[in-house]
Amino acid sequence: MAGQSAREAFVWRHWSGRTALSTLLMPLAWLYGLLIALRKGLRVLGFLRQHRLAVPVLVVGNFTVGGTGKTPLTLWLVQVLAAAGFRPGIVSRGYGGTARSPVAVWPDSLAHVCGDEPLLLARESGCPVWVGRKRAEAAEALLAANTQVNLIVLDDGLQHSALARDFEIAVHDERGVGNARLLPAGPLREPVRSVDAIVCNGAVCAQGEYAMRLMPRDLADLASGRVVHLQDLVGLKLHAAAGIGNPGRFFATLRAMGLTFVEHPFPDHHAYVSGDFDFEDCDAVLVTAKDAVKSGVVAAARGVRLIVLRVVADVDPALASLVLDRVSSLVDRSDTDPVDGADGPD
Repeated sequence: MAGQSAREAFVWRHWSGRTALSTLLMPLAWLYGLLIALRKGLRVLGFLRQHRLAVPVLVVGNFTVGGTGKTPLTLWLVQVLAAAGFRPGIVSRGYGGTARSPVAVWPDSLAHVCGDEPLLLARESGCPVWVGRKRAEAAEALLAANTQVNLIVLDDGLQHSALARDFEIAVHDERGVGNARLLPAGPLREPVRSVDAIVCNGAVCAQGEYAMRLMPRDLADLASGRVVHLQDLVGLKLHAAAGIGNPGRFFATLRAMGLTFVEHPFPDHHAYVSGDFDFEDCDAVLVTAKDAVKSGVVAAARGVRLIVLRVVADVDPALASLVLDRVSSLVDRSDTDPVDGADGPD
């Protein structure tokens, strides 16, 4: 697929159809499915404990491997909740980070410790954000440090059944569920099941799904923070780098804005090193907000100018109504008034 690294293009070529390689991997997919079913059965029978928090838990996730727009959707969700008077906190596993025990994520935290997506959420959401390999422990730590928080949003937690949840949102993009096979024969992390809401990001929605589009907010110079206008880029030799789940979507957005550039797709959660920005005939490199939180130091050391495309999620307002109706039935409305001097994460 266009806009993907060679490795990801190879994988998705087999995950998009029922190829010979995909069929050859089916025994491993059956074994993976059996392990999922066994774990689910042990939880139903009570042999595996499911942790229930004192506050409601909303989950944003997907059934497939790879990026589908979960982070922008999570940002949209917490903004909707905060605007309605609720006080959300965000919990994530911190994929790509080294932190194992629960740790708070601050705007100046290090991506290699907490993960790139949690750091982006901490910078953009205005909510307490905690990460940890055991997300129930991270959630409890967040609630202990932030007593004003009255609900938890679990980012990329659809398969994390150890933590009980009250509302689940699954998001997919134009790739859908591929060949509908489980890993490694297909992209599914678990069999598709019923959830409270399905969001289709930049794709044709099926009946009952909620539409979402990622819309450009602005371009900004990473070093100075100043907004960059399109006319400022006329005549510049531009490159674009993206280490996200679907780099092609980022490149397509830039082209729709009228920009011309050389594209450089990297694997999702790519950890940038000094040689990654050694592009010939380059005046500036366009990057995603997710890439910007971990590539600034590398680029600065090489004297490379980074320009960040910041996006916002445009989501069907009917989903906001559904979420708020459900949350209102779970949280005491008297406990949703803004709190002056609210505690930040410790």
